[in-house]
Amino acid sequence: MTTPAGIDPRGPRFAATITTVLLLAATFLGLIGISTARSFGWFAYQPLASARLDWHTWAVSAASLPERALDPGFLLSLLVALLFLWSVVSPATAPWGVVFRRFVRPRLAPPTELEDPRPPRFAQGVGLFVVTVGLVLHLAGVPWALPLATAAAFIAAFLNAAFSFCLGCQLYLLLQRAGVLGRPASAA
Repeated sequence: MTTPAGIDPRGPRFAATITTVLLLAATFLGLIGISTARSFGWFAYQPLASARLDWHTWAVSAASLPERALDPGFLLSLLVALLFLWSVVSPATAPWGVVFRRFVRPRLAPPTELEDPRPPRFAQGVGLFVVTVGLVLHLAGVPWALPLATAAAFIAAFLNAAFSFCLGCQLYLLLQRAGVLGRPASAA
């Protein structure tokens, strides 16, 4: 198997910085939205049509599917998931990569070394998976699913942005050593 052309390692870190900000906002909106709220039959000063008068009920469970889908935390998390999907399907045209290549990289010194693009792409796929699970569980009415999923993705993106430690890349390398991904495990 041939190794693809290397990428500037500062590019994924730049993308992780922007993703960190988006995921922090999505987590905040998830925490103040219906995903974590208790319901007693009223939400946002409007009675929910299907609500029961029980304060033990979670607002997300009592809300209808359109109400869950229009939650601001859900909408921002959906945008983040679509950006993750874009970077997995077409990394050359992903917005943060284009911004980095067009506006940031020309102002920087050339990189001292290039890195394999497969681990960062895999990491984007892991982020997509984690956020998608939160989105699906939120739509299913599971309390706390959305902010927990976005918080988990935020932690991974923050580690990459602040410390250049990519959890998804480390997972890729672990799976590669085990022979599950990429090249087969070496006999040595």
